[in-house]
Amino acid sequence: MDGISYTAAVRALCEFTAKVGDLDLRFTPAPTAQEGIAGHAVVSGRRDDDYEREVSLSGEFGALRVRGRADGYDPRQNQLEEIKTYRGDLAKMPANHRALHWAQLKIYGHLLCQARGLDTLRLALVYFDIGSQKETLLREEMDATALRVFWEEQCGRFLAWAEQEMAHRALRDEQLKAMRFPHGEFRPGQRQLAEAMYRSSARGCALLAQAPTGIGKSVGSLFPLLKASAEHGLDKVFFLAAKTSGRRMALDAAASITRGAPLLPLRTLELAARNTACEHPDKACHGESCPLAAGFYDRLPAARAAAARTTMLERATVREIALAHGVCPYYLQMELVRWADVVVGDYNYYFDISAMLYSLTQLNGWKVAVLADEAHNMVSRARKMYSAELDHTSLRLLRKSAPEALKKPLDKVHRQWLALEKEQDGAYQGYPTLPEKFMGALQAASNAIGDYMAEHPAWFDAEVLEFYFLALHFARLAESFGEHSLFDISKGEGGRAGSLLCIRNIVPAPFLKARFEAAHACALFSATLSPWNYFSDTLGMPDNTAWIDVESPFAAEQLAVRVASHISTRYQHRERSLAPIARLMGEQYASQPGNYLAFFSSFDYMDKAADLFCAEYPQVPVWRQPRRMDETEREAFLARFREDGRGIGFAVLGGSFGEGIDLPGARLIGAFIATLGLPQINPVNEQIRQRMDAIFGAGYDYTYLYPGLQKVVQAAGRVIRTTSDRGTVHLIDDRFARPEVRQLLPAWWQVA
Repeated sequence: MDGISYTAAVRALCEFTAKVGDLDLRFTPAPTAQEGIAGHAVVSGRRDDDYEREVSLSGEFGALRVRGRADGYDPRQNQLEEIKTYRGDLAKMPANHRALHWAQLKIYGHLLCQARGLDTLRLALVYFDIGSQKETLLREEMDATALRVFWEEQCGRFLAWAEQEMAHRALRDEQLKAMRFPHGEFRPGQRQLAEAMYRSSARGCALLAQAPTGIGKSVGSLFPLLKASAEHGLDKVFFLAAKTSGRRMALDAAASITRGAPLLPLRTLELAARNTACEHPDKACHGESCPLAAGFYDRLPAARAAAARTTMLERATVREIALAHGVCPYYLQMELVRWADVVVGDYNYYFDISAMLYSLTQLNGWKVAVLADEAHNMVSRARKMYSAELDHTSLRLLRKSAPEALKKPLDKVHRQWLALEKEQDGAYQGYPTLPEKFMGALQAASNAIGDYMAEHPAWFDAEVLEFYFLALHFARLAESFGEHSLFDISKGEGGRAGSLLCIRNIVPAPFLKARFEAAHACALFSATLSPWNYFSDTLGMPDNTAWIDVESPFAAEQLAVRVASHISTRYQHRERSLAPIARLMGEQYASQPGNYLAFFSSFDYMDKAADLFCAEYPQVPVWRQPRRMDETEREAFLARFREDGRGIGFAVLGGSFGEGIDLPGARLIGAFIATLGLPQINPVNEQIRQRMDAIFGAGYDYTYLYPGLQKVVQAAGRVIRTTSDRGTVHLIDDRFARPEVRQLLPAWWQVA
């Protein structure tokens, strides 16, 4: 291990060595990042002119290098400060939280004494109340010798683990360099994709990769970035997906790579959502309520050590390890992110407003590569991440059941909400600014709930807590409100008695830009990423983003693509379209019986088409996508597509069966797509169109055409899955014959 060092941030070191006792979330959530920054600025702004801010410090202990930035140093008082912002009653802060803060300050204290030759130092924990703007100082005088002893104790405790991790990293990189592609030979197109992925890491840039379905994109993306991990010094690869099926393919890809390199100690961790990983959803996250939170940090080292000896840390495996050691599975997986090589999870873990993977990357200075599968979903998913809704009906019900101490602040929110509804004439209205009085009342109510939680640690009310977190999210987005978002009010929507308030993100770019910049390399890949500038513009990708359109392994002869240019599926023409659509489907089925999927723009349209088809062609088996469908019903729908089966499955475009399903060979030989997939024209989408037009000059294309055609191409992509498949796709609408629509279809299609 000579010459090799392990670098850790001060906070990461202390969280490893100084966290003890219960997992306790009663003093959280903390102030937002913006509030924290503002709080630090207020405190430092109150100091003298010679006050030093953000003091960079570092030190070494054997092979361990520790670095960080102390919040501030006052040379006149010889006082080193660690500033912590908070809400609520400081006396309610758990003791182990404060112990962690002291540990961080003492480490910084040693590093400062060492750097400046100080014999003694005054340490000050500065707690700043975001609400009252008051400071509480806790001081302690320490000499350099005592600080050095504390430093050596903490570093000594961490060093054994660090040396183990250095050995793991050295063996990992050695095996990655020697690793061969797990499937022997690349599939057609797969090598081109893999080379582009590797080059993006070599250049340290972002990549948009359009690659056909069926070439093995998951392993074709993960393999080259694992090779790059050894060559380019990457710490971790984050593989992110929009749906469970995408995460499953990523885990399968990691497993196949590990099987092909039996000496490779690759730790792959699957992140599960809290609502699926929590063992006690009826209990609060602290030791007095949940048995898996009690003593969490005391039992964590043994659980962490057991997990570190495991390569495939899928959700079930993490749960088994966690329960064997009496700790919470959800928070164990959070801890294991630090020690994993590949992390598989949902987009939100890196791109969301409070993204854990992004935060840890920033905190620890990791060099990471980010893979985003099925990235055509990124725009819609990112918009949801940076949007927030509040339902007046929920607030009305909440006011009746909330504790007495919370009714007054909730009533103020209710009154301000009623005032907004009274001022609005129509059912829907978009606004250029946020309502100040309402936002003030909402913030006051959030503070009141937070204070009540701190004062009543045993209290638990799911409805109040849900409103609390929604209100916090709403307020957080309000802090960064701008031209990228809309504020709107919808009254009586969906039979609702009250109104719906929404901060609606239109362009995620301002939020995601920093996420892309924080990654050494970031690759977005999908079968439908055209036109590339739509994704680059709306997602805020770097100027040096590379673009590749991977050659299709499929030949035009494999897929007969036919445009029914004599049929219009526009809303006003739908009744008249039903008969010709039924006839076209009946003729195709008669000429080539087998399994087909038929896609429509809505359940109503689908049901009418299916009813008529069944009446005209009763001999053809038909099954339909139900309006509300659980996993069992979804599996039953797909089970009808057997190799020896025949019939037509009716589905809604953009639903569960338009992407992410694999029906190779005779399981699916054709598709009918009776829609362009265009989003519905409504007041919200028209607001989006106007905003897109103002920002990009392409309102209709960015709002309607591009998102619609992506769904069409995805659905058609269900038909040809392998180089031996044959099939037929009918594009049913006269607009498919237009040049501006045709150019958005895959280049390898030969459209008749």
